[in-house]
Amino acid sequence: MRVNTAWFAGLLTISSLFALPAYAELPADYKVVLQTENFPPFNMAEGDKNFARDAKIQGVSTTIVREMFKRAGIDYTMTLRFPWSRVYDDTLANANYGLFSTAMSEARRPLFKWVGPIAKVEGVLLAAPASKIENLSSLEEAAKYRIGAYKDGAVSQSLERAGLQATNALRDQENIAKLTGGKIDLWATTDPVWRYHARQAGVTGLRTVLVIDRSDMYLALNLETPDEVVTRLQQALDQMKNEGYGTCNKHPELC
Repeated sequence: MRVNTAWFAGLLTISSLFALPAYAELPADYKVVLQTENFPPFNMAEGDKNFARDAKIQGVSTTIVREMFKRAGIDYTMTLRFPWSRVYDDTLANANYGLFSTAMSEARRPLFKWVGPIAKVEGVLLAAPASKIENLSSLEEAAKYRIGAYKDGAVSQSLERAGLQATNALRDQENIAKLTGGKIDLWATTDPVWRYHARQAGVTGLRTVLVIDRSDMYLALNLETPDEVVTRLQQALDQMKNEGYGTCNKHPELC
């Protein structure tokens, strides 16, 4: 049987298009420098240390990010550092740097490329067990109180945008002693992060008097990160969500 060579050549061309790799090529030595902080239960060092590398970093978001990079076929290093402001500034300034877990506020949105969401959190104001402060309806009502927050954290930035001045600590858990010791009236923090710190400190009875906002947590990447990297990671995360990653079923510590 005679074969139309032009038709056959066209068929080979079409077939070759479908045989192309799913991913565009990245340099053979390409690697993302990931940084994070102690932000339990999402990311944390063994023993709550202020510095850790790779396998010694734990937490729900850490597990998710590791699996994302594995499925996307992208190499990385992972370091936990202190303070958060250093990690944040590093990612702003250096190509192929990334940080997690961080909220994508309107102010931050144009500063990074984003993959997520990988977790959900609430910004809250907490009162001490013996406090006479009743539930608040707005941040304006909180303005007359002394508020402690975490320096450069999303909740602290929310207060600043609302015109409130908080006393910022370099470690969020420092605010537990300040609150129970009467040095501040309210603790502006993140749920469920504060619950972990309170358990570690043996403190019970803290009360939520205001939910400031609800937000999603992301992996933020330097703006010079190739779009291919962002696409691969997002595709991997979307697949993982269908398998239950980020839910109470897979991560009971979230609930």
